[in-house]
Amino acid sequence: MAIAPTYPGVYIEEMPSGTRTIVGVASSIAAFVGYTARGLDHRPIRVQSFADFQRAFGGLNAESELGYAVQQFYLNGGTDAFVVRVPKNDAVAASVELKDAVDGSPNVVLTARALSKGAWANLVRLSVDYDGLTGDNKAFNLTVTDLATGAAERFAGVTMNRTRRNFVETVVNDESRGSQMIAVTAAAGSPARPVETGTSGGDVSLGAFANDKDYSVKVSADVPGAPLTNLNVKVIDKGEVLPASVAGLAALLERKLNLGLGSALPGARVTVRPSANGKGLRVAANFDPAVLPNALDAALTFTAGTPDDVLGALKLGGAVKPNVGGYLLGKGRAVLAQGAAVAGVDGVALPTSADLIGDQAAYTGIHALRKTDLFNILSIPDATRAQPGNQFALDSTVDPNAIFAAAQALCAERRAVLIVDPPPDVRDPRSALDWISSGLTAKGPDAAAYFPRVRVPDPLDDYQLRSLAPSGTVAGLWARTDAARGVWKAPAGVDARLANVAGLVYRLGDAENGQLNPLGLNCLRTLPVYGTVSWGARTLEGADAQASQWKYLPVRRLAKVIEESVYRGTQWAVFEPNDEPLWSQLRLNLTSYMHGLFRQGAFQGATPREAYLVKCDAQTTTQDDIDRGIVNVVVGFAPLKPAEFVIIRIQQLAGQTQS
Repeated sequence: MAIAPTYPGVYIEEMPSGTRTIVGVASSIAAFVGYTARGLDHRPIRVQSFADFQRAFGGLNAESELGYAVQQFYLNGGTDAFVVRVPKNDAVAASVELKDAVDGSPNVVLTARALSKGAWANLVRLSVDYDGLTGDNKAFNLTVTDLATGAAERFAGVTMNRTRRNFVETVVNDESRGSQMIAVTAAAGSPARPVETGTSGGDVSLGAFANDKDYSVKVSADVPGAPLTNLNVKVIDKGEVLPASVAGLAALLERKLNLGLGSALPGARVTVRPSANGKGLRVAANFDPAVLPNALDAALTFTAGTPDDVLGALKLGGAVKPNVGGYLLGKGRAVLAQGAAVAGVDGVALPTSADLIGDQAAYTGIHALRKTDLFNILSIPDATRAQPGNQFALDSTVDPNAIFAAAQALCAERRAVLIVDPPPDVRDPRSALDWISSGLTAKGPDAAAYFPRVRVPDPLDDYQLRSLAPSGTVAGLWARTDAARGVWKAPAGVDARLANVAGLVYRLGDAENGQLNPLGLNCLRTLPVYGTVSWGARTLEGADAQASQWKYLPVRRLAKVIEESVYRGTQWAVFEPNDEPLWSQLRLNLTSYMHGLFRQGAFQGATPREAYLVKCDAQTTTQDDIDRGIVNVVVGFAPLKPAEFVIIRIQQLAGQTQS
């Protein structure tokens, strides 16, 4: 704000700087698309280690190469990736219905469905309680637990009231803050809330208990195949110090009930908590899925024990009806307040070409990556998936050319580079020559192809060697090279060792490499001393005959990084007055960014003038451009090109006379 001087003296005013820093974007964020055993369908999930991938997607799966590719990415130096799960096209998502009563004519009020298809969700359990809720008879707390991994989500105070902002569908189905396991659908109209899981009783009176004798209750549980019937469980020992609160009584009962149940039926457990008003008890089955997988929705019933009045004191009998221990997706039986469940099914048919490509409007398949902010490398190992039982034959349900064409178009739009894998039947130089010359129809500067396929130890097959697409391994190498040297360094050479690669499908010699390299096919080689390395750095426009300016991979990748960084770093200029002050600011900002790259060694040339140029003035932007709201900036750079051929000339010197 301008200063209005009112008295003689010195005034200080801070002026804004004309420099707006352009920050270089990341250059090696990888994206993987394909089938995984579990995980959210058609959503790009960020993983920053293989452990993250295992938690989110279930780890390696013998039917798909994607998990192996992600593992190879991190073993070879990758640090950041997105994974898009494409389910099998005949897979089924697990679901279950929640009702508003346990007897009479209960109504289905809420349906829960797994967010992704597959059998993984058959061990997802929902618990409902009313703890701490008053004033809204449609409000409840919902807890979602994956019994296989222990992951849990709790949504407190959601309601069946559609007019409230905490409506259960609004909260649970929110893509960013809601559940990452399920989606819910409330019944039409104004349904009641689901019944609490477990057995809820009335208000207990602590004064009704004594420790003058042993007290016990009888517990029954409808465990399929091994039902419990009137198991006598001691809940108070003679002379035992009695709790002074309902919470203390709940803890005492939980310990005693689990002791008695576990002795009679290993794996049978319960949880006991104070009821919603804090004055009563709520008991729910919490059976161990590893021991009793068919009893996860078992219902508990309490009947009179010794003496007869103990059940009345606990308020767990009389008109109180049993309920399921948990609403179980997929495997839940139609008992009490739980409606018939639909089991999750993994399916048999792996994703086809159409599944992997997906639908741009629906953001499925590779188009799910449109929801990411930035990715630089794309790998689709399933595009060249081998036939089941034959690792050297292409699965007939995938068309690599169709997939690679769609993927390369996406990469061109998003300023990324696709790594093209050879089909499993491309096993020797002759078939590789045919493939790169005429078999591979997807061409262009936004992709790079590698040959041959790699062989890695398979943990799922007693560490026998498995033939895999090389894209995951190569993506990790790119990331490692970027971090160590910069994106302008070719990811090839004796330093470009491939980790966790026990061998190659074919071991190339110099002459064979010499046939494939001029055609733009990057070769992987096994060299004495150095091991298995990448020995090529060309794009799919890198054939000598094409004479393309984007022949070399590091040049193309550097250009994409500059484009993306400049695109993001000049957004502020939109709607600024289009005249010399704006032009000078753009020149200053872009020159500063390019000079930073120059100092890191990204360009040819000994001086900035030789290495790059930034031009934005009346020559690039005419009056006609100004009238149309256009400002033109020209950014040029002299790229470093890799020394593919090092020629050393050796000459023998003839005898020389001494002077």
